[in-house]
Amino acid sequence: MAQPATDTILVLNGPNLNMLGTREPEKYGHATLADVEALCRETAAHFGLKADCRQSNREGELIDFIHEAHARKMKGIIINAGGYSHTSIALHDALLAVQIPTVEVHVTNIHARESFRHHSYTARAAFASLCGFGIEGYRLAIQGLAAKLDIKPKA
Repeated sequence: MAQPATDTILVLNGPNLNMLGTREPEKYGHATLADVEALCRETAAHFGLKADCRQSNREGELIDFIHEAHARKMKGIIINAGGYSHTSIALHDALLAVQIPTVEVHVTNIHARESFRHHSYTARAAFASLCGFGIEGYRLAIQGLAAKLDIKPKA
């Protein structure tokens, strides 16, 4: 028997994002991953959704989380794959395989940085990509995902 769709979205953060707040604060700011997760939970709740926030420095574990989102019938995925965005065909393929509406997020503007960051495999598997808004990009991504899913804010 198929599991019913949930009211949950997956917020997936990749390598080095556990270092937010201390890693190159001139680029990434002073907000921590805990701050990002709180922002995502608060924003998701505004739409009657739950945010299941995960972080891993390991590519295979990120793929397992994406597969789990499919098995749990999550409504959407917000992904900041970090450096794997620019290298991981496997993450790209996992996102395409599960066919869950996905928004890619980057804290910095990847197009204003080193040339190797200008291409993103994960962006090609997402319906939208946001970069350069700092952690506010996560809020915008959840709002955009809710709009794509035709989920209105709760009063």
